[in-house]
Amino acid sequence: MKYLIAGLGNIGAEYKNTRHNIGFQILDALAGASNISFNDKRYGFVAEYKYKARKFILLKPTTYMNLSGRAVSYWLQKEKIDISNLLVVVDDLALPFGTLRLRAKGGAGGHNGLENINQVLGRNDYARLRFGIGDDFHKGRQVNYVLSEWSKDEEKELPFKIDTGIDIIKSFGTIGVDRTMNYFNKK
Repeated sequence: MKYLIAGLGNIGAEYKNTRHNIGFQILDALAGASNISFNDKRYGFVAEYKYKARKFILLKPTTYMNLSGRAVSYWLQKEKIDISNLLVVVDDLALPFGTLRLRAKGGAGGHNGLENINQVLGRNDYARLRFGIGDDFHKGRQVNYVLSEWSKDEEKELPFKIDTGIDIIKSFGTIGVDRTMNYFNKK
């Protein structure tokens, strides 16, 4: 079984530790803990992770957030992965910091990366893992907030939340989206 795990973010040092790059951060942590590295490939940095007889293609698109659909579509086709085995990891303003919610399908919820993936794929029936970044910003300051770095308090909690994100990715590939949602979304 093969899975595509697309962690969304923006390339460049100025975005490295920002809230918007949590998708990259989770995949980087998974790769680091597994002693694998990313290679610069077409439309993204890609690594192969093997777990319980499954192959996970980890993708960090280099198309920037708003054009993530191009990379996701390309790697789904290149690796011949069914959309039911796609998981997209994104930040979510509507969830409190550190809250993780897995969904089997759904709308973009105002997220430009998901919006582009939905548009390019022509559908939204793929799994997404939303990582809550909170909404502690003044009106009109949303862009500044998502592109800012984590607070000191958030940085203390972040490793534990990222570990939970990694557990969700592994569970998605081994027991499926429904059982994983039942287990993790209740926590």
